[in-house]
Amino acid sequence: MTTNIRTYSELIKLPTFEERFQYLKLEGRVGEETFGSKRYLNQILYKTDKWLSTRDKAIVRDNGCDLGISDRKIEGIITVHHIDPITIEDALNENPKVYDLENLITIAYMTHKAVHYGNEDLLIKDPIKRTMYDTCPWKQVRR
Repeated sequence: MTTNIRTYSELIKLPTFEERFQYLKLEGRVGEETFGSKRYLNQILYKTDKWLSTRDKAIVRDNGCDLGISDRKIEGIITVHHIDPITIEDALNENPKVYDLENLITIAYMTHKAVHYGNEDLLIKDPIKRTMYDTCPWKQVRR
């Protein structure tokens, strides 16, 4: 099976959240080639000092924003996603791609689920742009 290696440098060239989501979307292949029933192994990895330090660097680089989009500050759980998924062997052998910032993106919890399951319904929608008195048309400003 041929895999396309995706990178942070390519991802950030995409200007919109939607384009970045499409670039990352895994179409429901979570666990297929990665940890599956051995999720405890990646949980061990994610508690190491080396990982926590790398994670912090990714969050700072992305300003704590969902998919690195500046107007999408993450409110709540911040996840750092491997752009090119890692395998059990990658974690056990400390493959450099596990800690490579080119392979990491800051992502909101629900966006992360949407990426893994290919379900756009899980995405947080853009906030509605409000204007003065838009909910009270009888209070329109007179000029």
